[in-house]
Amino acid sequence: MRRPVARNLAVLAVGAAVLSVGAAPPPAQYGAPFRHTPKVPVAVGHGGAVSSVDADASAAGIEILRKGGNAVDAAVATAAALGVTEPYSAGVGGGGYFVYYDARSRTVHTLDGRETAPLTADSGLFLENGRPIPFAEAVSSGLGVGTPGTPATWQWALDKWGERGLGTVLKPAERLARDGFTVDETFRAQTAANETRFRHFPDTAELFLPGGELPAVGSTFRNPDLARTYRELSREGVDALYRGGIGRDIVKTVNKPPVDPASGWNARPGELTPRDLAAYRTKPQAPTKTSYRGLDVYSMAPSSSGGTTVGEALNILERTDLSGAGDVRYLHRFIEASRIAFADRGRWVGDPAFEDVPTGELLSQRFADSRACLIEDDSVLTSPLAPGDPRDPAPCAEGGTAAPTTYEGESTTHLTTADRWGNVVAYTLTIEQTGGSGITVPGRGFLLNNELTDFSFAPADPAVHDPNLPGPGKRPRSSMSPTIVLDRHDRPVVALGSPGGSTIITTVLQTLTGFVDRGLPLVDAIAAPRASQRNAAQTELEPGLYDSGLRQRLEAIGHSFRENPEIGATTGVQRLPDGTWLAAAEKVRRGGGSAMVVRPAR
Repeated sequence: MRRPVARNLAVLAVGAAVLSVGAAPPPAQYGAPFRHTPKVPVAVGHGGAVSSVDADASAAGIEILRKGGNAVDAAVATAAALGVTEPYSAGVGGGGYFVYYDARSRTVHTLDGRETAPLTADSGLFLENGRPIPFAEAVSSGLGVGTPGTPATWQWALDKWGERGLGTVLKPAERLARDGFTVDETFRAQTAANETRFRHFPDTAELFLPGGELPAVGSTFRNPDLARTYRELSREGVDALYRGGIGRDIVKTVNKPPVDPASGWNARPGELTPRDLAAYRTKPQAPTKTSYRGLDVYSMAPSSSGGTTVGEALNILERTDLSGAGDVRYLHRFIEASRIAFADRGRWVGDPAFEDVPTGELLSQRFADSRACLIEDDSVLTSPLAPGDPRDPAPCAEGGTAAPTTYEGESTTHLTTADRWGNVVAYTLTIEQTGGSGITVPGRGFLLNNELTDFSFAPADPAVHDPNLPGPGKRPRSSMSPTIVLDRHDRPVVALGSPGGSTIITTVLQTLTGFVDRGLPLVDAIAAPRASQRNAAQTELEPGLYDSGLRQRLEAIGHSFRENPEIGATTGVQRLPDGTWLAAAEKVRRGGGSAMVVRPAR
């Protein structure tokens, strides 16, 4: 199957290049901030590429590439800028996962920069009087805040693979925070959705509700406190957070959240200490690897479940010719493979420093085949589906109790970068749900995460071990799935990822199969209406599928659906046969994304 896939990808690449030449013009002034740059979802050219959800953030990455930086430098610059323009999705108060392709050695490396629980945490972190506290109360509290991993990830990546120092790559973001960016509909809508809880915290309200009002579309939003924070990190390095003044402010804020007394909000204090920050380490680790249609798919190993769950689903689909399948059979198989992979994820995946996670077995073709035989084209599996046992796979076997998929906040962000040397980065970062904990560190200009709410508050079944319960210094399970795909010569084909909580996994899976199997140009694979099944009774559909005749035809088989207005927000880059880069992003979701290249093709 290798030759047809390679040929199809080449055809798609050439077609996309013809359609999108010149889509992303260079800045008018070298080194100057991109002002009022329109968002374009696809761009083709030379010298490197950046794709993110925001034009100012993509421009920050392009600026660093123009100044001789590589894909790693550009990724950190873009991420820092997203901390300014997408502060409800990412920032120095959060964490994430970094996947890097080294063109010189043709190898893939990953960094686990996930937040960690305090060293005093135990399995009862979210229990009061033996019962789980309400989720909504845990979200906006110090209790849900984990030790941030993002700054440590930036420093580790730059030290190991970058060409520029932290101070250099933070300059575009510092300038953006100081001078401001233009408020769009998405930023205003996200602020409005958080207005009530933002008003619980005076520092958050002062920053994000200027003058007590929602920021107006078209106005300029400035964050001088964040600009000063970036300057401090540039001057002192990330020790300013993990051993210095920024860290002391974080600890104080977590342990005594600054709440407006008139709000009546019970922002439960956390137990973060200076020791927790000083003990934090980014974890370099081997990526997951899955062979699919003659390509090698690399992603994040646990503590993220992204690589194992996407990989298992791809292995399940490997035996089905999706390129020749009709739309109903394709979606049916995609949905059922997702259902099965999520069933196994819930039972087996947690932080490998605390849990015996059978990563290799979950990614074995033998296990996938034992699970794929559950799928029939004329019927639907019952959810929640019980997991299989990857250590002892038996054909069509199920065992144990099904574990429901825990909630994960959807306000994550993903960026992809590439450089003129052929290096590639896929980086997903987050502060958990939209607005994180809602708590701004006073005088620092950034929101704290509520990442610890990704833990299970209590076991679904007390008789069955839950690998995702809290523990001292433990990392909560994630669905983030930054992915890089290589051809049989270990050269990059495509890199992509998405925000969206647990829907990240299905978004990446659907985009990959749309691109590889269904023959869609990358930008169209990203734009295609999505479905998401996560071992639940109903599959979520975006309106483009929910309102189509496909829904009725799938319901006739036995599927049940509910509508979700928006699933994920993918960005990606593709290496074209002539050596140019194609950057692609969303056309509509989250207000559309921003694809840019250093030198657009003619």
